[in-house]
Amino acid sequence: MSSPTSGPDGDAYWQRPDPGAASLSRPAQDQPVTPEAPAYPGPPRTDPPAPHWRPPTIATPPPPRHMPVQNMDAIDEAEGSARTVTYGVGLVAGAVALILICLLCGRALF
Repeated sequence: MSSPTSGPDGDAYWQRPDPGAASLSRPAQDQPVTPEAPAYPGPPRTDPPAPHWRPPTIATPPPPRHMPVQNMDAIDEAEGSARTVTYGVGLVAGAVALILICLLCGRALF
């Protein structure tokens, strides 16, 4: 493989060309001719809908039904029971977690 700097005048490859030399730029390129886009005529026309294309509608809907009567005392009692159960489960889970932490720390210290 030959090197561009091999030969008796090794630096001639890297020297500037003479100012009077022919231009070293790229030759002028022909611009590609873009074909003219065809005119868009728009979307095709649609047929009008049939005169009775809509489904039948009900003019007046029936009135809403009445909700059953609520027993507020029974609801309050059920909420109180649920709160008591929730607190109880939380206390038991906390006690179990505290016991496990004490056992693990006691094992690590002793």
